[in-house]
Amino acid sequence: MNVPTAVWLFIFCYLPMIGIVLAFKDYRYDLGIWGSRWIGLQNFDFLFHSNIAWRITRNTVGMNLLFIVFSTVFSVGFGILLSEVGRKFVKVYQTVMFLPHYLSWVVVAYLFLGLFDMEHGLLNQLIVKFGGESVLWYSKPSYWPYILVMTDLWKSTGFGAIIYFTAIIGINPDYYEAAQMDGATWSQRVRHITLPMLAPTVVVLTLISVGNIFRADFGMFYFLTQNTGTLYPTTDVIDTYVFRTLKDLGDIGMGTAAGLYQAIVGLALVTLVNWIVRRADKESALY
Repeated sequence: MNVPTAVWLFIFCYLPMIGIVLAFKDYRYDLGIWGSRWIGLQNFDFLFHSNIAWRITRNTVGMNLLFIVFSTVFSVGFGILLSEVGRKFVKVYQTVMFLPHYLSWVVVAYLFLGLFDMEHGLLNQLIVKFGGESVLWYSKPSYWPYILVMTDLWKSTGFGAIIYFTAIIGINPDYYEAAQMDGATWSQRVRHITLPMLAPTVVVLTLISVGNIFRADFGMFYFLTQNTGTLYPTTDVIDTYVFRTLKDLGDIGMGTAAGLYQAIVGLALVTLVNWIVRRADKESALY
């Protein structure tokens, strides 16, 4: 049963790793991968001596940190609330919360355009109606970290809440019955039973998220922002930079160098965080 998954991983995840060599070459289409000239670390040197490397790294790590923190807090909170809802309504709430997770970023981008368009956007029309002035949302980079965090919460909270809700269901109900008999309030039961029992799940999911902290959601940052150049100071991430490097400049070597940098630092971060967790609580570590 594992053979199809193993084959898929080999073809799409491990086999393409041969292309890492392009990060160290001046790639030419007519010469191919092996025939192109070896240039060592020149692609990395150009990347790190420009302000682009700092910008895309800061935006990628900063936004992902915000996503991890807020998504974890809201997912745990809604998971706890779901556990308090009667079974008659819990499936309804699960479906409503989970639905945004399935929406394509392309679809969400058009919804955003309907909200934030300068002339016809619903939000600007409401602002003007109440005596304000239209806002050039797609020209104001300072607004977008807040917009993207709220959008990520809208998309991911339902999925995370269901995971934590499932973990809560697995907690032995005897703990709660004993706490009730001792006079513990709902908040005390959550604080002293639910949250400690959820801690291993939170740690594992956080470690997985940290492993992807250098890998931004391309669809979110590319489609929602309409790839607008004025928003690059706060929305340009490693993934969108690699895509633009390949699409607009055709510089495969530079794009591969940025992608390799992304992978190596992501691996180092998840290893470091796992080591810290392992030192604190060996049972909660990922490996």
